[in-house]
Amino acid sequence: MRIVLGVGGGIAAYKAASLLRLFTEAGHDVTVIPTEAATRFVGVATWEALSGRPVSNSVFDAVHTVNHVRLGHEAELIVVAPATADLLARAATGQADDLLTNTLLMAGDCPVLMAPAMHTEMWQHPATQANVETLRSRGVTVLEPASGRLTGADSGPGRLPEPEAIFTAAMALAGAAAAPAAPPATPDMEPRTPSDPADAVPSAIRPLAGLTVTISAGGTREPLDPVRFLGNRSSGKQGVALAAAALDAGARVRLLAAHMEVPAPAGVELVQVETALELRKAALHAAADSDVVIMAAAVADFRPADVSGTKIKKRDDVADPVINLVRNPDILRELVEVRDAASRNQLIVGFAAETGDAGGDVLEYALAKLHRKACDLLVVNQVGRDKVFGEDTNSVVILSRAGSEPQEASGSKSDVAAAVIDRVSAELSRVVPPA
Repeated sequence: MRIVLGVGGGIAAYKAASLLRLFTEAGHDVTVIPTEAATRFVGVATWEALSGRPVSNSVFDAVHTVNHVRLGHEAELIVVAPATADLLARAATGQADDLLTNTLLMAGDCPVLMAPAMHTEMWQHPATQANVETLRSRGVTVLEPASGRLTGADSGPGRLPEPEAIFTAAMALAGAAAAPAAPPATPDMEPRTPSDPADAVPSAIRPLAGLTVTISAGGTREPLDPVRFLGNRSSGKQGVALAAAALDAGARVRLLAAHMEVPAPAGVELVQVETALELRKAALHAAADSDVVIMAAAVADFRPADVSGTKIKKRDDVADPVINLVRNPDILRELVEVRDAASRNQLIVGFAAETGDAGGDVLEYALAKLHRKACDLLVVNQVGRDKVFGEDTNSVVILSRAGSEPQEASGSKSDVAAAVIDRVSAELSRVVPPA
């Protein structure tokens, strides 16, 4: 595969050298285009030695090859790492003042992935966030930066994701972009032959290539006043593990993230929500173009009927407050109803965190929930203090509306996620549009 690796002028440019090696060792043909500022951090000689190709950042070099047009036209994938705040701004506004920004403008249908790296304040600035939204609206995949130690003593979101994470996200994006682009064979047209062995990834290894998977994760928070909220113990670890497993399977992944104690994996399209109502709106919107929807978030069943605009005071001269609750909408059930009404060929997976009581055990309650929700699969686990929430391990039973035998999966949350994604892949061929 022909890859253009753009390198922005930040201290994290040194990590791009490791990313370049991952690409070349996987057999890809990589052209590196550093910005002028990037060459102050890593010299041109390093990029040429690692890529085995000449390196330039000027539109006036190799003019006879029309580089500023050719590179964008020939690229099958463009990755920019690190993408600085300046580079994001120039790309969003369509500037073309060096070879890299020219190449981005000439990319056409080529998938583009940008991995930001900058200080937290720069990343969170409204101008940067607006530029990111602009790029995403045009089809560019902009990763969420990692959180951690930055330059100097600072720490927070803005750290460049590790090269392995960027490589995985890039390969998933390339696989998703390539899958639907292959034209069907006709009598006067030969089947498409991959130009590189890396293009011919077996479907058994990337079974979700070309598909869009929406996953919800974390716990919703329902405000009582500007300070307090009703919440739950969900950490988001299982949902994040599911997103990572879906990326590994080749899917384009959209993560609807409520409160989470772990960062989203690099390569997902991140949509942040807080309340159940916000999650409902995001889920219904995201489901419209999703092949698979996995609702792993811990959604509050109830919310306060009234939210105080000021902090509720604890006072001796007034009675203790009484909190009236109202039901939140059943998002999973609504997703199923919307899908069926639209005759959409879509797989919907629910999660059920259950506890047993005198009225029944965990599986009895889960089977009743599967009947009510009418989703295709229901992933069930028993919860409680020191069980599931916040832990690194999990044990689940996967129930099927089609009546298949319950499937057990246990181990790390990554192991459980892999089992769920494998089951999703197996079920997709059996999903039939409603009559």
